[in-house]
Amino acid sequence: MINNTIFLREIERSDLPTINAWRADQALVGLLGGAFRHVGPEIDGKWFDSYLSSRANSVRLAVCLTSTRELVGVTYLLGIDWVNRCAEFSIQIGAESARGRGIGEAATRLTLEHAFSDLNLHRVSLTVLASNARAIALYEKVGFRAEGLMRQASFKGGHYLDVIPMAMLTTDRS
Repeated sequence: MINNTIFLREIERSDLPTINAWRADQALVGLLGGAFRHVGPEIDGKWFDSYLSSRANSVRLAVCLTSTRELVGVTYLLGIDWVNRCAEFSIQIGAESARGRGIGEAATRLTLEHAFSDLNLHRVSLTVLASNARAIALYEKVGFRAEGLMRQASFKGGHYLDVIPMAMLTTDRS
C-alpha cells in the first residue's frame, strides 16, 4: 500500500540539523544496527559533502509528509553496485509523531519502487537487529527474506546482539 501521505526527495543541506537531532536520540539509534555516536554539525556537513561527491553509488532520500512537507525520516540505498545491480537499504523514521502510522512501510515501498523500477537494481539487502521484531515484520511484509543470522554482530548498550541479514530481489516484489 503506497498512499499519498508522504513523498520522497533527495536530502538537502538544510535537512542536516533535523537529521543530526535524530542521530542524538539514543533511544532511536538503539533500534538501529549501528552504534550510538555523538555527531556534531561540522561532521554532518562533511558527511553531506562526501555524499554529494559519491552520488553515483548512493541515494539518500528525505521522507516528507505531503500535507506539511515536514521531514519525518530518511531512506538510503547505499553501496550501489552497478555490475551486480544491488544496494543496501536503510530507513529511519526520526520524527516520533510519524512512527506507528504506516509511514515507514510507505517510505520503504516507495524506495524499493525507485530501486527496482528507476535504478534497475536486482537485489536490495539490509541488516536488522534480531531483537527488532517490528522492523522485521515490516521488512517481511514488503517482501524481504531472512538470509541467516549473524551472531553477536552488533555491540549496543554494553551487549553484543544478533543481526539478521535480509534481502529482496526484484522478482520478490509484491
